[in-house]
Amino acid sequence: MAFSSSASSSTLLLPPGNRSSRGVGKSLFRSPRGVGNGGFSGAVVKCSNLGLEASRGRENGDGFKVSKRREVIGLVLGSVFVGSFGANGAGLPPEEKPKLCDDACEKELENVPMVTTESGLQYKDIKVGVGPSPPVGFQVAANYVAMVPSGQIFDSSLEKGQIYIFRVGSGQVIKGLDEGLLSMKIGGKRRLYIPGSLAFPKGLNSAPGRPRVAPNSPVVFDVSLEYIPGLEFDEE
Repeated sequence: MAFSSSASSSTLLLPPGNRSSRGVGKSLFRSPRGVGNGGFSGAVVKCSNLGLEASRGRENGDGFKVSKRREVIGLVLGSVFVGSFGANGAGLPPEEKPKLCDDACEKELENVPMVTTESGLQYKDIKVGVGPSPPVGFQVAANYVAMVPSGQIFDSSLEKGQIYIFRVGSGQVIKGLDEGLLSMKIGGKRRLYIPGSLAFPKGLNSAPGRPRVAPNSPVVFDVSLEYIPGLEFDEE
């Protein structure tokens, strides 16, 4: 399967001091429904009609003041209409953020046994992949959703619409993510419970509206190993 190699790395995954300056991916979210060209174009047409009335008033002489009044009233009403329309759009419920583990997955995960490694990393396999695990230093292509323990998302490749490509086991990402991916297989999904010592020792200032990661605090990563560029295997 061919994937684009243009996916850029996320600065939030890199340890402090090793952050990349490459571009950040585009958001998947669209503008809220109801706030579109249709509503605004209606207001423009109405104002345009009023403008025609005003022009006719100028030609008729005595009717100018009446038409001008109609134009002003129409513009005020048009402003109220557009304002209330926008308010309704803003009142819509927020869009659901894309996840690697939905509600049904969360329930199933409760019965999955926890694995604890010597480093203190813990994980649960959402889905076991197939084929080989990535060798140290190989490039891997993965999706991830990074959360604080409360479940609030502070970074996500799904929201950016970009698969994250990096060399696993080479220190390009936090230690817990490196270790967790090295034992995964292609197509696998895993929830990593990363202790503070394997996460962000100096903490992390996230994007506006996102939770901040305190120094040496635990984090949770849902990660999927999409493919390993350059590594071929026969899928049975």
